[in-house]
Amino acid sequence: MTFFQIYLQAFAVILIMMTLLWIISVIKKNVSIVDLFWGFGFVLVSVFYFLNSDGYNLRKIIVMSLAAAWGFRLSIYLTWRNYGKGEDFRYRQFRQNYGEKRYWWISFFQTFLLQGILMWLISAPLLGAQYYGQNKALNFLDWTGIIFWIIGIAFEAGGDWQLAVFKSNPANRGKVLDSGFWRYTRHPNYFGDSSVWWGFGFLCLASGSWLPALGSVLMTLLIIKVSGVALLEKNLKEQKPQYKEYIAKTSSFIPWFPKKDKMQL
Repeated sequence: MTFFQIYLQAFAVILIMMTLLWIISVIKKNVSIVDLFWGFGFVLVSVFYFLNSDGYNLRKIIVMSLAAAWGFRLSIYLTWRNYGKGEDFRYRQFRQNYGEKRYWWISFFQTFLLQGILMWLISAPLLGAQYYGQNKALNFLDWTGIIFWIIGIAFEAGGDWQLAVFKSNPANRGKVLDSGFWRYTRHPNYFGDSSVWWGFGFLCLASGSWLPALGSVLMTLLIIKVSGVALLEKNLKEQKPQYKEYIAKTSSFIPWFPKKDKMQL
């Protein structure tokens, strides 16, 4: 099969998965389940690419393994974090705005189909890395991608763990976490997520394919401008007055040393 045949078939796989999730969400009246399957969706599509591509075998194994590790970790973490908390406030607000009688079908297009399309577009480097480069052994770009992935998963998983520990202490309620990974970037988990996908982008480039690597760029733009940093920063500014001081001293995205060694928050 050609690249585009595999890519289009992957869209069908994603569409089926998202439709099934939507049906479950209607039954449970909880759209939040779509977020829990975001990481797992990339695992599924990466395996699909692996089984239908004829690229360099070792690179294929690396890409699929890294995608599986990232995707399963993210889905397991989000499931643990959100277990028993009900529907996310964003979806509750949408449900209230549209009304219960309309939101059940609007949610398919607004959330499930939209996320499915984004997943499909973003997954392009996973296919590019596994489809092209049959005769291209591992090279400098592969190792660069692996390093980016390692750095990214360290920031993402480490930042999530540190935040979970911080929130588990009632004494920290209303306070701002400014230690560990959070000392050097206000969003270590989002930075880590982006770095992981730049890793996949470099692995794609290593195979000799550049256009599919744009999926990594799309992921970063979404994280910074749409669903990640921008949305969270807006909410935190309203909820935590101390956050403004944290903003003044700490890098927004790319890790860097704080403006002062000791931060009083």
